[in-house]
Amino acid sequence: MTSDQYIDSHADDFVRELQKACRQPSIAAQNAGMREMADLLASVMRQAGIEVRVLPTAGHPVVVGHVKGKSPRTLLFYNHYDVQPPDPLDEWVAPPFSAGIRDGKIFARGASDNKGNALSRVFAVKSLLESEGELPVTVKFLIEGEEEIGSPNLRPFCLENRDMLRADGGIWESGYRHQDGRLGVYAGVKGDVYLELEAHGANTDLHSAAATTIPNPAWRLCWALASLKNQKEEILVKGFYDDAVAPGEKDVALLERPDPAEQETHLKRLGLKQHLLGLRGMDVVIRTLYSPTCTIAGFLTGYVGEGQKTVLPSKAMAKVDFRLVPDQDPDDIERKIRRHLIDHGFGDISVKSFTHSVPCYTPLDDAIVQTVLKSAETVYKARPSVSPWQAGSGPMSVFVKDLGIPMAAAGVGYWDNRNHGPNENVRIEDYVLGIKMAVQVMRDFAQA
Repeated sequence: MTSDQYIDSHADDFVRELQKACRQPSIAAQNAGMREMADLLASVMRQAGIEVRVLPTAGHPVVVGHVKGKSPRTLLFYNHYDVQPPDPLDEWVAPPFSAGIRDGKIFARGASDNKGNALSRVFAVKSLLESEGELPVTVKFLIEGEEEIGSPNLRPFCLENRDMLRADGGIWESGYRHQDGRLGVYAGVKGDVYLELEAHGANTDLHSAAATTIPNPAWRLCWALASLKNQKEEILVKGFYDDAVAPGEKDVALLERPDPAEQETHLKRLGLKQHLLGLRGMDVVIRTLYSPTCTIAGFLTGYVGEGQKTVLPSKAMAKVDFRLVPDQDPDDIERKIRRHLIDHGFGDISVKSFTHSVPCYTPLDDAIVQTVLKSAETVYKARPSVSPWQAGSGPMSVFVKDLGIPMAAAGVGYWDNRNHGPNENVRIEDYVLGIKMAVQVMRDFAQA
């Protein structure tokens, strides 16, 4: 029996295991179900024939695995078992941890991001071991529990366990298929700076009649936020763009030419008439990859319940994230933002720092990137698209820059996964193909 035959004959089992994993909440931000999920994952990995350890960090534990292969090469799979909070709950068609199947898709928080990706690689190893008795390449797993809160303890763990994690190349946690069925392959990620800004007024909420003489922190925070970016989507922090890499002609030539119909379908699905700034075609692709962002991710103040309450709030809070491109440094960017607020008269607004992730990428001609491109064409029967990095962020720099492990990203996602939002899902077809893709990557990397 070939590995593909084994995967096809056990696909229902692999789907049930993913449903089981998705039914276990593992919300890092709320410390909900984290140890239980780590133990569940470790159990599945052991049953797959993987040597597993659940190791502590200063936060949530890390699950590491190892299987010796016949090639001298070593491949590292990076994933995470934590998920985003499922809010808003009333927008889910079914409970977010029920993991039901509708229209050939598993709907659950974590189905795509990232339990589907993690288990596809575990079951790829199991399928090779069961069908052939050994792996073509030595495989290591690192599956953390804090990616959705900025991976605060990943770098110390990796630096302390450098020898244990040594590898010739790695596969990043995610990737997505286009509407035409081709797989997207990515060689890096953007960086991120996530901040919480808070403005204060009186020491208690007041009747809104007091607004004639008492400052309103909600307005103050609005003005501070408005100082960060103009209506042309230009970030106004002094020096913000100084180190941002600009696309050259060779870079643009490598980028995938978008399908106009696919862009229109995407807009319609989102209920929009056009992209930001009226962008179309390649301008959408270039801006997605090469433009940093400044995004208000949340705003909380005053009374937001049903009906009305005439209140002057005592405080206002906003969560803001800045996606960074190479070669912006998150520490430098935060310093510039703090200086901007002071220079514009908002020094009284408190700033709390959360995520700092460094943008990074692996050269497209590296062996791991070329391996993934080759494997994708074999499995998906079509030439994949390739991008220098994803629009999202993550702790890839820990592996690429600190550990010296080149990385490439490909996964079980597709264009309507709805990651981080209500009704997150993964198509069963993509999940099964992802298992076959991981098998093919192991085969091809052994020969790279």
